[in-house]
Amino acid sequence: MAGRIRQADVEEVKARTNIGDVIGERVALKSAGVGSLKGLCPFHDERSPSFHVRPQVGFYHCFGCGESGDVYTFLRKMDHVSFTEAVERLAGRIGYALHYEDGGAAPETTGRSRLYAANAAAAEYFRSQLVTPDAAAARMFLGERGFDAGAAAHFGVGYAPRGWSHLMDHLTGRGFTREELTTAGLISQGQRGVYDRFRGRLVWPIRDVTGQVIGFGARKLYEDDGGPKYLNTPETPIYRKAQVLYGLDLAKRDISRDHRVVVVEGYTDVMACHLAGVTTAVATCGTAFGSDHITVLRRVMGDDSAAGEVVFTFDPDAAGQKAALRAFGDEKRFAAQTYVAVAPEGLDPCDLRMAKGDAAVRALMDHKAPMFEFVIDQRLAGFDLATVEGRAGALRAAAPIVAEIRDPALRPGYTRVLARRLGLDLAEVSAAVERAARGASRGPDVEAQGRTSRERDRERPSPDRTAEGEPRAGDADLVRPSVATLPRTADAALERDALTGFLQFGHRIDDALRTRALGQPFRVPALEAVRQTLAAVPDLDRVGWAADAVSAVREPYRSLAAELLTRAFPALTDDAAVASTADLARRVVLRGIEDEKRELLRAIQRVAPESDEGRAVRLRLRELDHDRQAVTAES
Repeated sequence: MAGRIRQADVEEVKARTNIGDVIGERVALKSAGVGSLKGLCPFHDERSPSFHVRPQVGFYHCFGCGESGDVYTFLRKMDHVSFTEAVERLAGRIGYALHYEDGGAAPETTGRSRLYAANAAAAEYFRSQLVTPDAAAARMFLGERGFDAGAAAHFGVGYAPRGWSHLMDHLTGRGFTREELTTAGLISQGQRGVYDRFRGRLVWPIRDVTGQVIGFGARKLYEDDGGPKYLNTPETPIYRKAQVLYGLDLAKRDISRDHRVVVVEGYTDVMACHLAGVTTAVATCGTAFGSDHITVLRRVMGDDSAAGEVVFTFDPDAAGQKAALRAFGDEKRFAAQTYVAVAPEGLDPCDLRMAKGDAAVRALMDHKAPMFEFVIDQRLAGFDLATVEGRAGALRAAAPIVAEIRDPALRPGYTRVLARRLGLDLAEVSAAVERAARGASRGPDVEAQGRTSRERDRERPSPDRTAEGEPRAGDADLVRPSVATLPRTADAALERDALTGFLQFGHRIDDALRTRALGQPFRVPALEAVRQTLAAVPDLDRVGWAADAVSAVREPYRSLAAELLTRAFPALTDDAAVASTADLARRVVLRGIEDEKRELLRAIQRVAPESDEGRAVRLRLRELDHDRQAVTAES
């Protein structure tokens, strides 16, 4: 067994990896100032982005929940891998050959990495089987639905051969154990022994947002198959069906760019949409669309405004209507506008493409109806609108739907739509909607519930802090200073901005100026704690020094340091930020000169002018004046 990865390699892999690219595969990031990116936090649910990434320093921080770290920390927390696995994964990503302390080869990784490897090997095996004679039924299934060999290859579609243990035999021959294959959901244990989970089926690989295969969906092909029509991978350490969306790995780039996603119902629908040019289509995998799916999509979309679109395609049958109403129950979790697209004659996207071509699939998305309008029609469908009783019941059922519309500019329009649908006076319908709105407002504050306690705490002053933003004695473990809780004084603003500049651009300003500025005591205790750590950093030219410095800040000030490292710096360009950092450093030095000068002026009142002490004070005052002029002249 090889030893630990050499530290030099750990640092080199991190230096060569752009943390923005790695995080950007999971979270839609947009510019947040010079050298800064922001998006919706992947570690907690939020409606506005508070998750900041600084690629230049290789660090991220969430101002909402406080999570922070480097690219290794991110992978470990997101994918639940060990540190070694995180390094090895990134090394493989950039094609870097790692070295181990005893000079041995890379060790066999365990745990989740083995599950990923087993799934990748299974996907390769299934693809290879699609061209065999036994897979004629699978190729016919694809062909009848308009999918050729190129389409199958693009989506990685394969075939699981009939038999008892073809896949198991192949993978155990590749070095995987039965225990690993069972944990990965690739084989099952029954009364007749261990056998392949997928047999005699067309198979779609299900990938996570980074493109790694985490499971499979398989469609029955033969009449003598007594299993369900569709069979999916069971829950495993890497496959959680409530969080998985088929096709997201292929669609994520366009979803992030266009701020639009199309949610369809099956694997072939995703294929049909993408091939028709609707490249933002995704589908759930053996489960209903739910809140976890929304969380995943919002991060990929960058869903923090009403500019985006989410389009659901539902069958017009009872099951489709039920799915639509279920989706509507979670609709408020999207900031984007939600729509429903139902094809003519009840065709799903795959059938629509076969019957009328690619253009019909694209047109389906253009003829979408707002989710509210669709749900209103669904609510009204159960009432006899020809009777007074039916109209009254329909109004009671549909008024809360209109009352839930977030956009105040849209609500009057939908009130009129409902009045027309019911054939009732607009004033009567408006009154019913207002009553429903007042009833909803008395319920729980859903918006407040959706925020973290940390976010709510930031909006009100804390009784556990002193005027300087310092935790009270004994409460250091409970209250962590943050940028938001710093005192609103000129001194605090200078020290805050100076530390922000030092952490982000300090390696690019004059060494002597930076060292001198960091040698000046700060007046805000929380910021002074951060300054002391930065002043002790020996090498600011080393890649990753700032992230390491933040990690070295003592608690409870480490989170504050992380905020300073990732907060937006007030400058329009990179060069302007460096110049501003140098100016802040000079201001800190000049403040120190003025502080010393005031002390000396007070001291000179207490000593005899011609004494040795008096002459020394006057000499020092002259030196300080020259020093101030020299520092000022540098600006």
